[in-house]
Amino acid sequence: MSGWNRSSRPRLGRNSNSQPERTSTVRLGRVQPQAPGHRTIFCNDREANLPVRFPGNSISTTKYNFFTFLPKGLFEQFRRVANLYFLTISILSTTPISPVHPVTNVVPLSLVLFVSLVKEAFEDWKRFQNDMTINNNSVDVLQDQKWESIPWKKLQVGDIVRIKKNGFFPADLLFLASTNPDGVCYIETANLDGETNLKIRKALEKTWDYLTPEKASEFKGEVQCEQPNNSLYTFTGNLIIDKQTLPLTPNELMLRGCSLRNTEYMVGAVIFTGHETKVMMNAMNVPSKRSTLERKLDKLILALFATLFMMCLIGAISSGVFINRKYYYLGLRGKKNEDSAYSSFDPDNRFLVIILTMFTLITLYSTIIPISLYVSIEMIKFIQSTQYINNDLRMYHVESNTPALARTSNLNEELGQVEYIFSDKTGTLTRNLMEFFKCSIGGEVYGTGITEIERGVAQRNGIKLDEGYKSANTAHEKGFNFDDAKLMRGAWRNEPNPDLCKEFFRCLAICHTVLPEGEETPEKITYQAASPDESALTYTPTTIYVRESHIEKVGKIQDVSYEILNVLEFNSTRKRQSVVCRYPDGRLVLYCKGADNVIYERLADGQDDLKKVSREHLELFGSSGLRTLCLAYRDLSPDIYESWNEKFIQAKSSLRDREKKLDEVAELIEKDLIFIGCTAIEDKLQEGVPNCIETLSRAGIKIWVLTGDKMETAINIAYACNLINNEMKQFIISSETDVIREVENRGDQVEIARVIKEEVKKQLRRCLEEAQNYLHTVTGPKLALVIDGKCLMYALDPSLRVTLLNLSLNCNSVVCCRVSPLQKAQVTSMVKKGARKITLSIGDGVPMM
Repeated sequence: MSGWNRSSRPRLGRNSNSQPERTSTVRLGRVQPQAPGHRTIFCNDREANLPVRFPGNSISTTKYNFFTFLPKGLFEQFRRVANLYFLTISILSTTPISPVHPVTNVVPLSLVLFVSLVKEAFEDWKRFQNDMTINNNSVDVLQDQKWESIPWKKLQVGDIVRIKKNGFFPADLLFLASTNPDGVCYIETANLDGETNLKIRKALEKTWDYLTPEKASEFKGEVQCEQPNNSLYTFTGNLIIDKQTLPLTPNELMLRGCSLRNTEYMVGAVIFTGHETKVMMNAMNVPSKRSTLERKLDKLILALFATLFMMCLIGAISSGVFINRKYYYLGLRGKKNEDSAYSSFDPDNRFLVIILTMFTLITLYSTIIPISLYVSIEMIKFIQSTQYINNDLRMYHVESNTPALARTSNLNEELGQVEYIFSDKTGTLTRNLMEFFKCSIGGEVYGTGITEIERGVAQRNGIKLDEGYKSANTAHEKGFNFDDAKLMRGAWRNEPNPDLCKEFFRCLAICHTVLPEGEETPEKITYQAASPDESALTYTPTTIYVRESHIEKVGKIQDVSYEILNVLEFNSTRKRQSVVCRYPDGRLVLYCKGADNVIYERLADGQDDLKKVSREHLELFGSSGLRTLCLAYRDLSPDIYESWNEKFIQAKSSLRDREKKLDEVAELIEKDLIFIGCTAIEDKLQEGVPNCIETLSRAGIKIWVLTGDKMETAINIAYACNLINNEMKQFIISSETDVIREVENRGDQVEIARVIKEEVKKQLRRCLEEAQNYLHTVTGPKLALVIDGKCLMYALDPSLRVTLLNLSLNCNSVVCCRVSPLQKAQVTSMVKKGARKITLSIGDGVPMM
């Protein structure tokens, strides 16, 4: 297609079926200046995107290339003290003052460098081969109204691509259409965050029709979006199509590295390519990792060199003191014209004698430092990783057919020197398989059964528990382990609060991001959810149908349709999710689901008794190791909703600070809520976790668990994992004290911060003094520290950080509860840098540092 002048024909406003007007005008001025904060992409139009010079889709994860291998590789080798030392000796050996032939030093050094460079080249060659395999994967691209298969590396920004089921996304794509109803698809993000739960993505309704190559070729939208960045969970942009501006969110963005699941195929437009994709912007350059052993070797070599230097210095000074012309057999009577370093050697110039002898002795004694030391270590580690670690049957996982894989051999010996392990809970200590277990509705507890944590607590206290009664007709389904005759099979109608019971289940049925799949029978229907919590309780389409039982007439079932008007998404800052829906009779309701402390802050007045009872239930569920969520709702008047919805649409269309503005708008409507109840979900422990932690503890490794759970839940799980036991002295630093509650009720944020910091300071100092007293005793108990996120926020302040570090390092086990991903990273960094120990971090939100 030839170029066409933007000024002569506006791109937006043309009919989707019209053909672009051909022109012979020059391209000057056809691309609008790009604002610093966003970029403009023309979909399905390579000509328009060409002047912007977007990068290609080819990637490289190698450490070197053809031109940088030698200089960069030599630089890496000469970072080692030994190699730098032998380079100096080799240079000295080529001078006339050397008593040995230069071959004796140059050849061994060359061999050492050659072997090390060959190893580096081999490991980098494997990275290069992997890059080539990825770059040459094929993808279907729209060309001339048909799908053509091309390599990933030839993909360009703005191209329309088709991804088939189980295929990987070759770039960051704007989701346009899929074969599933309502323009949805399921993706797996295991390559990004390790999550195996399917995520749900939904295309804009305006683009659902662009599925076939004939229709997709008509798509000529313009995307204005943020510049490439490394934030995996945010995306801000607008799609301009047919004179309409439609806001884009992370739900419409398919990230490179994810794979399509449970969907025949989807169609998308390329937004970011190659090293500008979010996953590649998160990938660091291949680091030059140096183990602790290697650093210690450098120090030992420096010590050997210092010894060598002193020996040579003593010998050189002695030579200068005792030298005399009468020792003619030393060949000191050089002739002036003789080509020798000693032709001008004058025994009377004792300073010159000392200098020349010094260099001679350094060259002569250089073998004190073994040149083959590093080569021996390199070869041992290389063989260890390729022949032992990779072939270790005890590290082979039979179920997934996954052997151990050492990607680099530089850090082998670090594995046996780990002193601190930082572990997340969900998916690491637990299976990440949630089951709906109990609930509380209107101040009444429902659900029978005993959790693994309760069994562990009872066993620890020597109590024998009888299994909870299970009715004969109890349903056994994945994610559902709930049984209570008071609620099951319509019995909820006889409860004191049947209306609230119905609101409870209606909230669970509407306020979620779960999509049903398959036939409408309990045996065949499956649920695809973004998180296992939600799939245990049940992306909302524009309309959701809920099969409800009549509140009065037993056996009468009706399908009720609810129109989903707005979805206020969950994130780690909000810790809640809300949905605004319209009932068939026009009633507007906001349903909200989230963490207890977040929901409680937004409840309407006059519910103190229900809040108190429900808080006791939450503590009961937490002590049983259950994950809890609180449910609430609010009726909205049409005037209030319309006024709020205008602000919501403005915030959702904003290109700058969209997430912040959406959170601010959400605060305007998520208030004056009526409390419904709370859910309690069990996440079972991984097999062998207690034995593993006990073994690690016996090996002297200190284990920290960093979790977002409530303190009671975290403590009981720590007991179940053998992380904490009754013989340990526990230090608990909590924000749930009478002093802190009293000041929080007054609402003065400045005073709250001051009081909490003072309380944390007092508790830290008291615990540290007590811990030091225990350490001075011979038979003192092991120590455990439990601290919540609110106290941790102040404890990580520079003025208290040292006290926190000293206390935690004296403890055998540490549990940090109610912590955010950022706090997990801060705690890990504090110990690694403060204690200067080798640490191992496991779990999402905990960086491998």
